[in-house]
Amino acid sequence: MDETRFIIAGSFIDGSGADMRRNVFLSVKNGIITAIGSAGELPRNDGAAIDDFSHCTILPPLVDCSVSLSRSPSVDTSVRLSSEEADLPKKTAMLERHIRDCHAHGVLGVADSDDSDLVQRYREGMAQECLIEIRSSGPFCRDKECAAGDFLKINYSANIEDENPPHPQLSPENLIRFLQQKGDRKAVVVANGPQQVAEALEAGCDAIEQGYSMGEDNLKKMATKDVLWIPSVLRAKNGLDGASSGGSVCCRFSTRYVAPGKPVPGAEAFWKKMLAEQLAQLRLARKLGVKTAVGTGAGSVGILHGESMAEEMKLFIKAGYSLEETIRCGSENGAGFLGMEKLGTLTVGRRATFLISRGTVQQLPRKLSYLEGIYVDGAPSSTYSKNPVKTA
Repeated sequence: MDETRFIIAGSFIDGSGADMRRNVFLSVKNGIITAIGSAGELPRNDGAAIDDFSHCTILPPLVDCSVSLSRSPSVDTSVRLSSEEADLPKKTAMLERHIRDCHAHGVLGVADSDDSDLVQRYREGMAQECLIEIRSSGPFCRDKECAAGDFLKINYSANIEDENPPHPQLSPENLIRFLQQKGDRKAVVVANGPQQVAEALEAGCDAIEQGYSMGEDNLKKMATKDVLWIPSVLRAKNGLDGASSGGSVCCRFSTRYVAPGKPVPGAEAFWKKMLAEQLAQLRLARKLGVKTAVGTGAGSVGILHGESMAEEMKLFIKAGYSLEETIRCGSENGAGFLGMEKLGTLTVGRRATFLISRGTVQQLPRKLSYLEGIYVDGAPSSTYSKNPVKTA
């Protein structure tokens, strides 16, 4: 693709946090953005290809900093259990479906932290054909050593919604030892509460995931140390939505799927408090200049791969982030942290990989579930279909 292609956008959000621009053209050659300017100043080159999306918004691809690709998000316990006990072909098919779900919603990069080598085997077999960029942490850090993944994921606290944590809590000494093994890799620590977050920061982590009830002092330390925060607000929203029935809720914006069950006394009040506190912390993080990134926890009960990205971004906006700031958190901040050089901000010299959303910016992030198109290296994605044919 050595010829110049011009792409016109009615609205353009570059992912840097800068204000949205209207009526913009992108000049692309060899898959790289070579110029960005006003559509009224578009060079008139006879024979040059022009893709007109003047009725659409162009924005950077999304990066989900917390997923489990090989886990079913089903609210049905029997479905989750059967998926865990399935044979390799069935597990691989489910993994591939989750990857397609991410791609269909514009999530072209993920940080996978499942306790399985299935993702690694898939990556090795699909090195040149994988729809999305995957960074894997490998198995969780246990005992005395950490697995050789792209980054470290250390569960210092249980997930906020877990009543029975799957792994025993680490001691501060073990946390320090694990972080000393990270080398050049980034280290993400799941920690909640003021003490555990403070201990993770003192031990030298690069990112805090969740961080519920960690408090202002820890947020100030994160701003000073340039530690990334992945707040995972959707976990609390998901818990609140399911609290009245005692069930779990799928985070689709169009339809709520509630599992049967009896209300758990005090659950609704607990999750309402957790959600309000996390939104308040996110609002304060913006004020203090804490770098934040979007991580949904997709693969947890009721949190769908791909679709949950828009739901988490809505919560960032609810906390006071502008749409442009939210898109930076959902694209550039995650891509930069995870070393995804092909993704992130749309600027001259970067890859022309972007999403096309039909309609106005006011319809974002909802419209991420109905993308007009996806471009990869300056050309329409051969694997994305706006109107996919559904089969049994």
